Amino acid sequence: MAEPHPSPVRTLSPGHREDVLLRLRRIEGQVRGIQRMIDEGRDCREIVTQVAAIRSALTSVSSQVLQCYAHNCLDDAEVPRDQTIAELIELFQGCR
Repeated sequence: MAEPHPSPVRTLSPGHREDVLLRLRRIEGQVRGIQRMIDEGRDCREIVTQVAAIRSALTSVSSQVLQCYAHNCLDDAEVPRDQTIAELIELFQGCR
């Protein structure tokens, strides 16, 4: 059996990196907002609504990063396609 190729490091392009960081900073602010809401004794429905918004925002960020990863990996001639597909499946399964 052939030895698996080591996975090269994948980074986001500068444009995607800035967009992801902006989104994460926004999410960070939302989390702080929920902390304040709890400290202030706000209604649980309002808090749940904000938690759902954060979950949706994180799903969006995750999707964007995984899409970038898929585009970068599938075009890499140095890594066998089967290995790349296995890595992508593993990443998607870990994101559930």
